[in-house]
Amino acid sequence: MSFNIALSGVSAAQKDLDVTANNIANVNTVGFKESRAEFGDVFAASLLAGGRTKVGDGVLTQDVAQQFSQGSLQFTNNSLDLAITGNGFFATTPDLASREFSYTRAGQFKLNEDNFVVNSNGDYLMGFPVNDDGTSASVALSTTVPVRIPDSSGSPQQTTEVSPRFNLPAGDEAKDLDLFAPNDPLTYNAATSITVYDSLGDSHVLTYYFIKDDAATNEWVAVTYVDDQPLATSGDTVGTPPTTGPNVVGETALAAGVPGFRLTFSSGGDFLGIENSDGTSSPLGDVTSEALGAGILINGSDPTQTLTTNFALDATNATPEEPTQFASAFEVTSLEQDGLPVGRLTGIDIGPDGLVRATFSNGTSEPVVRVALARFSNEQGLTQQSNTQWKESILSGEALAGEATTGTFGDINSSALEQANVNLTTELIDMIIAQRNFQANSRALEVNNQLNQTVLNIR
Repeated sequence: MSFNIALSGVSAAQKDLDVTANNIANVNTVGFKESRAEFGDVFAASLLAGGRTKVGDGVLTQDVAQQFSQGSLQFTNNSLDLAITGNGFFATTPDLASREFSYTRAGQFKLNEDNFVVNSNGDYLMGFPVNDDGTSASVALSTTVPVRIPDSSGSPQQTTEVSPRFNLPAGDEAKDLDLFAPNDPLTYNAATSITVYDSLGDSHVLTYYFIKDDAATNEWVAVTYVDDQPLATSGDTVGTPPTTGPNVVGETALAAGVPGFRLTFSSGGDFLGIENSDGTSSPLGDVTSEALGAGILINGSDPTQTLTTNFALDATNATPEEPTQFASAFEVTSLEQDGLPVGRLTGIDIGPDGLVRATFSNGTSEPVVRVALARFSNEQGLTQQSNTQWKESILSGEALAGEATTGTFGDINSSALEQANVNLTTELIDMIIAQRNFQANSRALEVNNQLNQTVLNIR
């Protein structure tokens, strides 16, 4: 009997050494959780045996229990490196159509050839679909989708409004409107340009030419060109009747059929608005063009696109940012438009709540997906797999999905990795203790052998 007792001690010490060695071997494994060998004594007795004199039958390994304490964070330069601080596991699947979930704390993710986020084993990271405002459409594991970084471009946005702010020089010499020619700087006083975009994201150059009227006081004529072609406005224009020319829709115009409109100023240089045909001024200062048409937009974009020039931000504002006519040089203080070109993917941002947001070169950003987290009632009941992954089991309970930073779920840290929660110093001490236990039980086997040999040698 003592042989078996000592042998069970040797076996337990060996198991303890194996667990300790495995912990030490994975000290640099991202997302690894250390294990602990747990033992219990063996005591067997029959109903008629005397329990007071019964000796135990040795030791038995009851469990190799995983310890899910938090590991330290190591920060990286890769935004797809993810670490969880707090409760939760990343959910992964082996292929796109699979619902066979594995769970891991190892966040060493990367992109595959199809722009899906995968780990080193090729498993797909799962996430919740999101609405346009970034809210999750569902938080159930059954509705999760593989996280994919978009390889498409950000959608363009056609320009609808341009807001110029400038000062026109009050002391400039007036010009003859009928002599205006955009290729002759002597026929106008000032000019400025801005890039605008059509519905396909193609760029066009919008140019404003400003001419001080020689037949009126404190009045200027503005002429707009797009890609060197004159652009008519839907309001009243000035000058002589048109002859021929593009985008002239039955309006009065400058020479050679070039459309224009008047800007009026007070004697103090303040902007009064756009002059109407009856001599009154529109204080809002908005001028909308006719449709650009196929004559300008030759790339198949929306030919009904119009451009509204907003010369006054708000007529009710005590200090509106409007054009001025002061005795100083021509100066553009602001020139903005609301269009956007086609955007190229420039970066990925993953927030603490797991929301994946793509940013594009045109300055826009859009939510893509939210990284899903899962938790369990009994983490130690999970079935351990290779590659620092776990499977759901009866002991662990069903996986409960949720968003990071909500409820009992932890935060997701981008550009960080969770290191193994192994304390190397503690493991080395445990290894020494296990070695001593192994030696002691081996000695017990040796003593038992000597005693048996002594008995066999009695004559």
